[in-house]
This record gives sequence, C-alpha cells and structure tokens, in this order.
Amino acid sequence: MSFMAKAAGRIKIFMAQTNLLVGAIDANATKVISSAKEAIKQGGDIVVFPELTLTGYPPEDLLLRPGLDLRIQKALDRILDARLSIVIVVGAPQREHGQLYNSALIIESGKCLGVYHKQALPNYQVFDEQRYFTAGSDPCVVSLKECEVGLTICEDLWDGGPVRQASEKGAQILINLNASPFHHNKLEQRQKLLSRLAVTHKLAIVYVNLVGGQDELVFDGGSMAVDGHGEVRVQVPCFIESLSLVDCVLPEASGNFLRIVPVVPTATVKPLAQVYDALVLGTRDYVKKNGFNQVILGLSGGIDSALTAAVAADAIGPENVNAVMMPFEFTSELSRNLASRQAEDLGINYCEIPIDDAFKAFEISLQNQFSGLERDITEQNIQARCRGVLLMAISNKKNFLVLTTGNKSEIAVGYSTLYGDMAGGFNVLKDVSKTLVYDLARYRNEKLCKGDKIAIPQAVIDRAPSAELAPDQVDTDSLPTYDVLDLILEHYIENDDSAQEIIAKGFDKEVVERVLRMVDLNEYKRRQSPLGIRLTERGFGRDRRYPITNGWPLSD
Repeated sequence: MSFMAKAAGRIKIFMAQTNLLVGAIDANATKVISSAKEAIKQGGDIVVFPELTLTGYPPEDLLLRPGLDLRIQKALDRILDARLSIVIVVGAPQREHGQLYNSALIIESGKCLGVYHKQALPNYQVFDEQRYFTAGSDPCVVSLKECEVGLTICEDLWDGGPVRQASEKGAQILINLNASPFHHNKLEQRQKLLSRLAVTHKLAIVYVNLVGGQDELVFDGGSMAVDGHGEVRVQVPCFIESLSLVDCVLPEASGNFLRIVPVVPTATVKPLAQVYDALVLGTRDYVKKNGFNQVILGLSGGIDSALTAAVAADAIGPENVNAVMMPFEFTSELSRNLASRQAEDLGINYCEIPIDDAFKAFEISLQNQFSGLERDITEQNIQARCRGVLLMAISNKKNFLVLTTGNKSEIAVGYSTLYGDMAGGFNVLKDVSKTLVYDLARYRNEKLCKGDKIAIPQAVIDRAPSAELAPDQVDTDSLPTYDVLDLILEHYIENDDSAQEIIAKGFDKEVVERVLRMVDLNEYKRRQSPLGIRLTERGFGRDRRYPITNGWPLSD
C-alpha cells in the first residue's frame, strides 16, 4: 500500500513522546489529534505515538471491561473524522474474531490503511500481557515514497523475531511503538539493543516511548532514532513530553542505507540524575493524575523524610508540600531544628504537632491490658501510630495526599510500623536503598540548589540514622550497617541469590541468615504498604510476588 509523501527524497517522521492517562481514552485521542496537527504544521509525513496510546499503559483489567471495544472505536472514529493529512501510527487494543490484540494502526486522511498486532507478549517482571492479549503472527511492512516501513511494538525488539520478519520483507525503516518503564541503566540497554538490531538487519529504527508516571511505574521516554550503521542519530531527552523530528534521506541507489539527518545529540544524563528525575516525575504524576493538589508528610529531621520533601517540592512546587514535625520526649532538639531549617530553605509549609498527649491517652486506655508487662517495642510502635493518625486526619480534612518516607532497605527487613510510618497513600522512596538515599541527597544539594539555600541540611546527611523511638536509639541497634545490609538485599531481592551464595561472597553467615529471615517474615507488612516508584528490576510490587504463608527453606 502507498501513502502520500510531501518532499522528494525525504521522509519526516515525528516521534510523539507523550504522557497519557490510563483509561482516559477520549482525552488520549485528543492528544493524538493535537500532536498530529502540530506535526503537520512542521511538515511531517508520519507521526508515531507510544504503545497502547488510547488506553495508556498498562491498562490492566480495564481491558476486560465490556465497554472497552466501543470506547476504543469512538476514539478511533474521532481521529478518522479529523481527516488529517499525515500518516498517524497509533497504539490501541483491537479485537478480531473474538481475540484481543495489542495493535498499531496506520491512519491517514480519514482512512485506516493497516493494522499490526504485537507478536511478542511479555509476561515477566511488571508485565502480564498474556493475561489479556493474543499474540499476532504476521509482519507489517508498507511502502511510503519508495521506502519500505515496518512496524513492531515494544517487546518485539527484545524477542528479535518480528524484526527479522520485517527485514526479510524488505523494511528499510522499522517503527517501534513502546511503553518501556524506567529502571537503572535502561536507556543504555535500549541503545545497545537498537544498535545491534539495526546493524544485524541493515535498517534504521525509530523508537518511540511513553513518558510519565503510572502507579509504581515511571516511563522515561528516551525516544530515539538509530541508523543502519547502529549510530544513535536522534536522542530525545528523558522524562519530558516532546514532538521530535527524525529527518530521513532516502537512498539514491538500491541497496544503500537510508540516512537519518542527525540533530544535536542530547547530553548524556548521569545515573543519579536519571533516578532523581524518575522520582520527581513519578511523584508528580501520581499526585496530579489522582486528583490531589497538595501532599503532606512527617518531617523528622532524618534523611529519608528530608529527601522525600525535596522530591515532592520539585515535583509539585514547594507551596503544595506540607510538612509536620511531630516531636515526642525522645525527639532531639537537633531533629526539630533541622526539620524547621529544611522547610524554610525549601519554602514548604511547616508546623509542629507534639504527640505527647496522644501517646498518654493510649497509655491510659491500655493500662489494664498492659498491667504487669514490661515496656518494649509496643510503646515505640504506638508513637509511630500516633503520628500516622495525625497525618491521615489532616489528609482527610484537607484532601492532602500522605507521602510515607520509608526506604527500600527498611521496608525489606520490616524496620517500619504498620499503621504508623507506613500509613499513607504513596511512598516516593519505596525502591530506593538507604545508601542510594544518601547519594541522591548529595546529588540534590550539589546539582539543584538555588542561591545560598540548601535543599537538605548537611547535618541531616552526616548524622547517624535513628527512628528516635527510644533513648539514644540508632538504626544499627537492630540492623547491620547500611553498606552491608544493602549489598545483601541486592543479592537476595534483585539477583535472587540464595543464602549460601551470598555467604560464599564473603558476608558473615549469621548476619546473612538474620537479614534474609527478616525479609521473608515481613512480606505481610509489604503487602499492606503504599505503592511507590519502581527504580530497579526487582522492586517490592508488581515485580516480586511472594506468598505470605510459606515454608520455603532459607538456604535455597
């Protein structure tokens, strides 16, 4: 099939790196039409959108709703009725012969000119597409101005087979629609994959990725174009919406490579910057897409709440962040001063609400039940739960979203209190290890400070971490040092190493077995914790689904 083209010898493809809202099918269609019109103004021949553009990604069990097909068709009819003079490649679920497919549709001037069904359906880590979709089997290669253009969708690249099919059918450009979530070093992994495929199959690849936060997932964008020599010729900045041009020059002779006119390359973003940007975008989109305007958190004078406050201020503006210091008899004056100073420097709203009276009220209510029993961790947990009740009450009254502040290291071993510091709606640091928390705090201070104001006081970074729930308490009373703990957790959680394998790497046997037992025993807590941003390939959420009740041996 042939499409219209606008300029001899060139094809102008626009990558619409778009932030979509899952389930907002009509609003997402409006974005498609608006971006297509802008691409037309800029002389575009093709505009490409991310995977499952109309539903957003991942739509999960919305795909099972009986009204899905009708809503998708109405949205497609709107795009068709717009009769836009540009080729639109848009992702949407499509049903054929009773089977649902993850598809890419080719639309131009009010006509649907072709449909491609995704062939490789991922069913690992955060993906469960085989629950919903049937796999396609046929390649899709179309002619545009004497150039052969193939279509694939996301996992098709990693599988490789669909790319080979398109190449064998003569594709010179491969357009790939994506909803690829962020994790450490993901951009570099994609670049290497595209480079290898482009060289192997002697074709250019235009890779268009979703951007934005969706529950625990953050889609970083990073759309790019790679030529047949495997060189990245266009690299779109991550974590922002954009409409970016890929200017393709057609070969003059049969067998020559199609050439992509390079733009000024995007500067390489360092890993810490990528992680921080992911936290900011994930927090902003979760807050805004769920209808909140402001957030509230407990600001303790410690490193975790300090970093959470800084991320929140960057995400939604400091004027929309409310911090509450809730001191008790064990709260140091240093903690109160640091919390107050940080709030002032960040420009966030701040107040103090002591919990002494609330704690005493619980003690009075429980005195008969606790008669004759020694004070223990129960009283520490009551302190945390007093704070949780206060934050949730303010949340209910003022419609603020409560941000919890626990990091991955603490959540892993259960160093947190159910219905206390775990009470809230969203955990910014859920997949951030304690050592990474410190690295990000230093990064925020070094790279993103304004004038003489520092985002996180240096004393917060320097002091020994403590929950301050008992006199002179520090985290290492209950846990190994975080540099040791985080390495053990990485081996066990992210690499799936056994206790024996971790011990063989040089870690103390007793420490390893204690840490792993704490991880296993605290699955019940993690099931009841708020969701948070996924940064690694094995976060606590969609990635890791362990039974609470089980008899699995520790050493295996």
